[in-house]
Parts: sequence; C-alpha cells; structure tokens
Amino acid sequence: MPLCIPHRISISVSQPLWHRNLEPGFLTRLGSTVAGNHRIEYKWIKGVETLQNYQPGGYHPIMIGDLLHDRYHIVDKLGSGGYSTVWLTLDTHLRRYVTLKVNTADSLPRETAVLKHLSASLPPSAAVHPGRALVPVLLDDFDVQGPNGNHTCYTVTPARCNLREISFSRLFPLDVARALAYGLTMAVAYTHSQGYVHGDIHLNNVLVKLPSSFDDLSIAQFYEKYGDPETVPITRCDGEPLPPCIPAKAVIPLFLGKYAEKFSISDAQPLLADFGEAFAPASEIRLGQDCHTPPAFRAPEAKFEPQSPLGYPSDIWSLATAIWEIIGMKAIFSTNIVPEDEITAQQIDVLGPMPSDWWQRWEGRSSFFEEDGCPTESYRENKWAPLEESFEVGVQKWRRKVGDEIREDEKTAFLDLIRRMLAFRPEERLTVDEVLESEWMVGWALPEYKRSQQCAT
Repeated sequence: MPLCIPHRISISVSQPLWHRNLEPGFLTRLGSTVAGNHRIEYKWIKGVETLQNYQPGGYHPIMIGDLLHDRYHIVDKLGSGGYSTVWLTLDTHLRRYVTLKVNTADSLPRETAVLKHLSASLPPSAAVHPGRALVPVLLDDFDVQGPNGNHTCYTVTPARCNLREISFSRLFPLDVARALAYGLTMAVAYTHSQGYVHGDIHLNNVLVKLPSSFDDLSIAQFYEKYGDPETVPITRCDGEPLPPCIPAKAVIPLFLGKYAEKFSISDAQPLLADFGEAFAPASEIRLGQDCHTPPAFRAPEAKFEPQSPLGYPSDIWSLATAIWEIIGMKAIFSTNIVPEDEITAQQIDVLGPMPSDWWQRWEGRSSFFEEDGCPTESYRENKWAPLEESFEVGVQKWRRKVGDEIREDEKTAFLDLIRRMLAFRPEERLTVDEVLESEWMVGWALPEYKRSQQCAT
C-alpha cells in the first residue's frame, strides 16, 4: 500500500475503490467501537475505513492539518486498509510531498523491515538492479503514541493510484499494458534478488508513480488543482459525544489518477507496493495455510500443500494473473466473492487437469466434477473456458472493439508465457528471470518499457 492504496482491502477486489463521488445521505450501516464494557455504534460512511477499528489496538485518529512527528503536515487522505490508514503529507523539513502510512497499534512492523532492506544504500561500486526503482524507497520511519496505542509509521514517495481502481472494466492501450507488465515483472525480479517473496501480488498493490513536478505545488495550489479534502462528520447512533479514540470527521480518499484508457506510454511507471505479506524463505518459513493472497491470485499449493513452505514460485503464479489483467479486461479467474473450491474448478477449466494427488485430496471436487473429470450437470453452465478461449473472451474481444487487437504471433508468445507461469506444480513454473527472458517479454513488452522510460525523462 505508499502512495495510493497500498494495502489489503476488505472489499471484493473485482470492485473499484470509492472516490469522492458520494452523495449526501449515504449513512446506512453501522460501525462500532468498544468503550468500557459497552459497544459504541457509529453511522456508517461509505468509502472510508471501518469505523469500529478506532479502538485500542486499532487505527490512530488523524485529521486534516495535523502535524505528525513534528514534521509531516496531513494534506489529504490516500486510502485505508484493514491494518493502516494512508495519507498525503508535506514533509515540512524537506518541503516535498510524501506518503505516510500509519499502522494500527496491534499490527506487526514487518513491512518497514522489508522496505528498509530493499531501500538500503549500495556500495559505490555495486551494480544497481534495474528493478530497484520500481519498489518504494523508505524515507523515514517512526512511532506515534495515541489514544489507541503505539503506531508504527513510515513515509515513502507518493504515487497517484493503483492499477485496480483505474482499470476496472477498462483497457490500457496495448503499448502501455506491455510496459506496465514488464515493469511489474522487473519489480518482482528485484524483490526476489534481495531474498524476498512479495506474497501479495495483485493490481491493488501495483501503483503508478507521480510526476516529479508534483512537489512544485504548495498546499494551497494542491487544493486548487485537486480540490479541498472531503470530510464527513462521524456520529454515534445514540447521539452521545465521540470518544477520544476516533476522529471527529472521516476523510473520503483522494483520487490522483487517470483511468486506463487515458494512459499514454509516459504514464506507464509502475511501483510494486504493500510488502506487509513479504517474507524471506531462506530465514522464515511461510506455510501454505498462512497465505493471505486473495483467492483469485493465490497459488494452488497454498490450498493443496497447506503444511509445506511457500517460495518464490507462489509469486510467479500471482504475477501471471496480474499480467493477464493488465493486458485484458477480465481476470483469468473470478475476482468475485466465490467459494475457494470454485476458484480451483476454474483453474482446472482454464489450465487442464491438476496433479493427481491434489485431485484425490480435493474434498470439494464432487460439487464440480465427476470421477472421470467431466463437469457435473450443475456446474456445466458455469464452467470457465480453456486458456485460449479465455484469452478471446477476456482479452482479445475487448481489444478488438477498440481497434487494439493483439496479433497472432504475439498471442502465441503471450499464452505460452502465461501457461508456463501457471504450472500447477510450483517447481515447474518459470523463475522471474526466465519470465523476463521469455519471447513475449523480450519481443513485445521490453521495447515498450524502454520507450516508457525514455518518454518519462
């Protein structure tokens, strides 16, 4: 999550994130905070963090104009997740804008340690990995004490948006999509080269960099260009005064981005964010059962080998699903809230038979397939198309409508890459370096990525 919305979110990833387009009269559901021995109920506000998490161990109450750490002036809100709120702030010491992430008091400071490692200074003689610039650089980290506890915080360079919110039901121009796919893969390559598995690759966690001219704006100029922060008073259902553990107003997240179809090649500057699930397999065991990647992007070994350690191949599976979404309109597996077994059935539909030992252990199999592998009568209508047909339905059909169709030679190379990244057995998947060396990456994605870098300078 730096930046725009760099964290895990509690809504369906098939839906766009809320922006400032809310009508008055949207207070319908309830949020709550435990105070003493009773629960305080709040009127629900659409598009903001869960208000019930303003309690001991939860969010830190922040208002526009606050100064944190005697340095960071709160300018606007960029987003929130289950474990943090994220703010655009002005660093009053260096006079530049930074993203400030404020974690819940009960969260573990794992992400800060990972970003410190990825951002560590290099010896003058050391070669710089080309993907280093595609992950957030940790600028500062500190703690803030508040009514809900002690909160770890860090700052990074801000970004304008995440790919999910700008591409939902939209298409990137093909040259832009190729460049974004290559840049994301390069970011993963850098992460792996430093000994880390990202652990949560999907488009909510892929951001787009802001232009460097952003820092030229004063706060007044920023508000003139993007509008004043939009706030909504927080109220209790019983009409009583708010406790000190919650702010007086909720802030609707600011949208700094542009939508996918409006992107030019110079905008294709991705940033892989949210390292809260990252781990170093050489020194830390992360079992499959502890994988928190959303099911649509989660490697199948997490389900079928729950007691086995995850490794770099789990990122490759998730990376393939992200690349597919960047190139097309429809995700390769359902991003709706569906049972996990239904995602497994879709994987078989698209990719073919899974390993026989997994097939035998799959308890939910009978709801979707007969013993001979044929779909059950009840599932037949919902069966997903095989890979090549899925490409036609989820990618090519939509590109054809806008006159941006993928040619047959590129399609062949692309599907070959996706199939090898989505091998069921993790040991049979490509490594990230092999992905970068693949025909599609070298022949189609890399040239556009190079052009994006030239246009951005």
